[in-house]
Amino acid sequence: MPGYPAMLIAPLLQGDGKEARNLLIYIHVPFCRSKCNYCAFPSQIFNQVTFAWYLKTLLAEIDLWGKRLRKPEIGTIYFGGGTPSLIPPFQLELVMDALRKNFTFTKAMEITIEANPDSVTNLSYFQTLLAMGVNRLSLGFQSLEDQTLRSLGRPHNSRQAVEAFQLARQAGFTNISIDMIWGLPKQKLKSWMEQLKAVVKLKPEHMSCYGLSIEEGTPFERMQKDVDLELPPDSEQAKMFIYGAEYLESMRYIQYEISNFARMGFVSRHNQGYWDRLDYLGMGPSAVSTLGSRRFTNPEFMDAYDAAVRGKFLGEDYEELTPEVRAEELVMLSLRTARGLKLLEHKKLTGRDLIAEKKGIITALHKNGLIKMSAGFLRLTKNGMLVSNSIIQSLAFD
Repeated sequence: MPGYPAMLIAPLLQGDGKEARNLLIYIHVPFCRSKCNYCAFPSQIFNQVTFAWYLKTLLAEIDLWGKRLRKPEIGTIYFGGGTPSLIPPFQLELVMDALRKNFTFTKAMEITIEANPDSVTNLSYFQTLLAMGVNRLSLGFQSLEDQTLRSLGRPHNSRQAVEAFQLARQAGFTNISIDMIWGLPKQKLKSWMEQLKAVVKLKPEHMSCYGLSIEEGTPFERMQKDVDLELPPDSEQAKMFIYGAEYLESMRYIQYEISNFARMGFVSRHNQGYWDRLDYLGMGPSAVSTLGSRRFTNPEFMDAYDAAVRGKFLGEDYEELTPEVRAEELVMLSLRTARGLKLLEHKKLTGRDLIAEKKGIITALHKNGLIKMSAGFLRLTKNGMLVSNSIIQSLAFD
C-alpha cells in the first residue's frame, strides 16, 4: 500500500494476495485505581489528563493499522489491562467506532472486556457494554476472602465481586468469566475449595484459575525479601491445583488449558487463538503483536508511544521469528492445552521426529505419569501440568 512499508503489510497476506482472516485484536488499557501487590503488567494510576492523551493516541493507532493492513477481517477483540472497565462508556464507544471503521467485523465476533468489581457498580454500565457489542465479560474476583483481597492490594471486597456478577447477569450477559488465584499467602486447601464452590454456585460460563507467582518488580517481590509471605508449601499447592481441577470438571467445566475451564461452547476464542498461534495485533502502550513471522512491541511509556504513532514507525523494530523459534513456541503453547501437541504438525514444521529425538526424556515422563500419548498427540497429565514449565523446557529446547 503506498505510503506504508511493505514489511508491515506482507505478514497478513496469503499466497493469493488476499488478506488473512480473523485477526485477533488486543487493546491494552494501562490504567488502574491502584496497583495490586502481585501484578507485573504495565499499568499506572488512572488520571483524566493522561487518559485523554492515551485515548487520542490509541484512536490514531487504530486508524494507522486499519490503513496499513487494508481493513482486515477480525475474529475477536479483547480489552485487557490494567482495568479497561475504568474507561467511561462514551469513550469506549469511540474506540469501538474506530475499530468498526478501520477493521472488518466478522459474524458472531467475540468481544471481551476485563473488569474489576469496584469499577462496575451499576446496571446501566453493563447494559451499555452489551449495546455497543461487547458480549463477553471477564471479572477479576481473585479471591472471595476480604482479608486476602486486602493483602493482595485489590480495591474491592467479596460482596462487590458477587454484586458485579449479578448485575452483569441482570443486564443480559450470557458469557461471563471469573478470574481466581490459588496458592496465596496463608491459603489452605480447604479455603481454596470453599471459594471454588462459592464461585461455581454463581454459574459462570468460564473460569480462569491461576497459581500465584512472585514476579520481578512487584510489591510482593519486595515484601518477600523482608518478611515471610507464608506461601503454601508445594505439596499443598499441588493439591489445590489437582483437587480444584477435578472439582471443576465434576461440575462440567472442561479444563481446556492449564489455567482455564469452560462450560461446553464457552472456550475463550481469543485466548485459544494465542495457543493456536494465530496472528494478533496489539494496540496501546506495551502491547505485543505477531504478524506472520514478525513480532514487535509498542513502547511502554506514553511519550514514546505517542511519538511512535505520530511518526508512523510502530512495528518497524521487529523480531524475525526463525523456524527454530516457531517450533519452540509450537511445543510451549500446545502443551499448555488439553489438546496437546500434534506430533505430525511438529514434524512438518521442523522435519524432525520429536519422539525419536527426545526418546529418553519422553520415556521417563511417561513412566512417571506426567505425559500421555494418543491419536498422534502428546499431552500433559494433571500431574504433568503442575511441572509444565520444566517439561516444556526439556522438550522444546535442545
